[in-house]
Amino acid sequence: MAVLHLFAQAHSGSARVVLDTGYHFAQTYEYRDKMAKEWALQLVNVLPKQRSPEQESAFGILYQSDPTRCCQLRKVDLFSAHWSHLNIWFTDCGASSPNAQEPERSRTAPSPHRQDLVEGKLLADWNWEQVWNYVNANDIGHLPQYDEGYLSIGCEPLYRAAAIHNPRSGRWGGTKLDVGFTRSQESRRMTSF
Repeated sequence: MAVLHLFAQAHSGSARVVLDTGYHFAQTYEYRDKMAKEWALQLVNVLPKQRSPEQESAFGILYQSDPTRCCQLRKVDLFSAHWSHLNIWFTDCGASSPNAQEPERSRTAPSPHRQDLVEGKLLADWNWEQVWNYVNANDIGHLPQYDEGYLSIGCEPLYRAAAIHNPRSGRWGGTKLDVGFTRSQESRRMTSF
């Protein structure tokens, strides 16, 4: 939300794309709607080709049996289908940002699918404390899960409160680091840069 707040200062009329996996926490949907109303945001809610029950009927519960495939269908493919018109996208990840939450995340390269897509890293030099100071100074509401020990928030069935030493440990039961990669795949991918 700090990124969105910073961006909104210069581009208040731009539409914001929301990737709706169909598995978000109820609080995430409530927060999205609350902030959209408070900030008069123009949101484009983008859904996967199949609703969650349809996907589960066709393939079983992928977030349990094959979370990488589930992320591919509900996040990666969804984003890929809607970014063809984009010139730039903004992320909270950066070389020194604790939002990166793991050293590997800060080295994430731009997408190989779109070499012309510019990645804006507005918080690249901020630490976690600076992010929260900004949020508090600008009276930006936050998801209640942060108060419950969640440091990374995504799909409800797979995210838990995190271990203090590793904020991303609450993701995918500790078996994955990021969308589309298992821990071993992520290690191989990062060493290739």
